[in-house]
Amino acid sequence: MMLRTEDFRRQARRRLPRFVFDYVDGGAEDERCLSRNERALEALNLVPGVLCDTREVDLSIEVFGRRWRQPLGIAPVGFTGLVRPQGDILMARAAAAQGVPFVLSTASNARLESVREAAPNAEQWMQLYVMGDRAIAEQLVRRAKHAGFQALVLTVDVPVSGSRERDMRNGFKLPFRPGLRTLADLISHPTWSLAAAGAGTPGFVNLVEDPDAPTSPQVQAALLARAMDRGLVWNSLAWLRRLWDGPLLLKGLVVSNHGGRQLDVAPATVAVLPQIIDAVAGRAPVFVDSGFRRGSDVAKALAIGATAAFIGRPALWGLASGGEAGVRDVLSLLSAELERTLILMGTPRAALLGRNHLLASTTLEASP
Repeated sequence: MMLRTEDFRRQARRRLPRFVFDYVDGGAEDERCLSRNERALEALNLVPGVLCDTREVDLSIEVFGRRWRQPLGIAPVGFTGLVRPQGDILMARAAAAQGVPFVLSTASNARLESVREAAPNAEQWMQLYVMGDRAIAEQLVRRAKHAGFQALVLTVDVPVSGSRERDMRNGFKLPFRPGLRTLADLISHPTWSLAAAGAGTPGFVNLVEDPDAPTSPQVQAALLARAMDRGLVWNSLAWLRRLWDGPLLLKGLVVSNHGGRQLDVAPATVAVLPQIIDAVAGRAPVFVDSGFRRGSDVAKALAIGATAAFIGRPALWGLASGGEAGVRDVLSLLSAELERTLILMGTPRAALLGRNHLLASTTLEASP
């Protein structure tokens, strides 16, 4: 039975070859930031409420003038075609079915126009990496604007890729040349291997404007290795603003440590979230990701003051487990958990959550 996101993780681990699962599941270096995200959320408790009218619970929120069915979204994740063919499109459809936003990664394997066509009325944002050749970013932004993406998310925490030791041990890089151990692993995962063979090697198809033009293997390898433009600074935003006049989000308003995949000594996102919320002081929405595994985790972020939380790995676990339906199941599970949490807290609307609902764990509670 799939009763929590961890169940989808276990199913994904069974279905995927090791190098693919490790790419999805792994973090940087000792993976302490990855575990720190979850521990920081575990350290927060929510205060229950009683004798409150919770016959009707409203999880919906309004962001940039548009209504979301719940304060949750799918964060940008790259190379989804490695998990399942057409992964970007399947995830976009699942998000649309659940009434939540989907953020398409620059490192996606489906043309952004195709993703938009798969869910034309849904909330979709475009995530942007700026590589050394800024013309790549410029054509991406132009196309995203023309296709109707509602917001642009600029990732600024990847001037260089984190040291992802699982990937290095598995020899996972482009061009990918599997060794004997990986070949044996592929044979032991025939369902994945046959589907991958039928679909062909996924490529980073949005790096070129012309759909019929080949993408340089060197540029694709650079994107996988996250070789970005390290000259990108605050003043560079004026260049981007000239290209994009819609909502523009940076990491900061999206509070993130890249799911523990970059700086392994970075703090947990939920640990710094209160300071960022206070600094923004209501002038803009603030979103958060990294480490969210339960609907109650989302409630904790909302209580701190976040507008919504985004998930990455749980959506990919759902994709690996059951394709579009698996992603929908993950989102439905988190939504049901969030609704149950609000009822038990005596809070009929997500917007009513506040820091008065939070209680940090004490040393006594942590003792055996």
